[in-house]
Amino acid sequence: LTGNQIGSLLAWYRIKTLFDKGILNKPNAARAVIIKTFVTTDLQNAIADHYGVRCVETLTGFKYIGAKLANYEREIPEQLRRNYADLAESETRRLRLAYSSFYVFGGEESYGYSGADFVRDKDGNGAVIMFCEVAAYAKSRGQTVDQLLDEIYSQFGYFAEKTSSLVFEGAEGANKIASLMKSYAADPVREIHRLKVVNIRNFETDEIRDVEGDPIPKTKMLMLELEDGTRITVRPSGTEPKIKYYLFARRRPESEKFTGPDLARIKAEVEKHLEDLWKWLRTGAESRLGSEPNAVRK
Repeated sequence: LTGNQIGSLLAWYRIKTLFDKGILNKPNAARAVIIKTFVTTDLQNAIADHYGVRCVETLTGFKYIGAKLANYEREIPEQLRRNYADLAESETRRLRLAYSSFYVFGGEESYGYSGADFVRDKDGNGAVIMFCEVAAYAKSRGQTVDQLLDEIYSQFGYFAEKTSSLVFEGAEGANKIASLMKSYAADPVREIHRLKVVNIRNFETDEIRDVEGDPIPKTKMLMLELEDGTRITVRPSGTEPKIKYYLFARRRPESEKFTGPDLARIKAEVEKHLEDLWKWLRTGAESRLGSEPNAVRK
């Protein structure tokens, strides 16, 4: 399973279980929130939307999720949040649902997750426990985790992702990465593999706010949306000599849930679509740089 798939299973299960237990309901669902990065699967948006839960998107890095959690704590009246860190989870949950935002789940596509306000960073121990509970739930229904994931896909739609990169080593490589990012901004792509680009967001120059109205910090990142709902995000890595491409595709059921044969066919179509897009993007990047020979494809 990918980091996106595990995160979606955890997000779905936690939201569903909180509703099953009566902790969340239609009147208070709007105060519940999941947080994900812009380069994490859109399946989590679809799940949150179905349950009426807010889905907030941040830049990559759990520090941004932690900052959101600190904001939610500060929104609780001061006299009620004294000694907040010493309160039981049930009490902080009551306060957040009454006055602020109740954090249900957060994560990144790179296998980082958290499921509670009291850990404001990625929580490996908590993630293992949450995943074990999901696996136990699937087993109790006579399913594997993969089969449970397919059930989610059948209801919400098939969402698939592909992450690839071009590596340029050394100081010269860093200049080429910067040149490529500037090229995308100055000469935007208008069509990709016969699909029109209908929206471009430049996170370095545009004023972008999240769904709660908070401004997104400026960063070197471009997001393109194609006419079929496919999304492509391009950004230089902050830790490695590479430029990264995140591809997101989806197929949503029009009315009924996808059947097993439908889902199998759609998976194959979407995987081919993503592979074709990456080939187009890779060739386009090499063309913009004059087919540089030291670009390592991944």
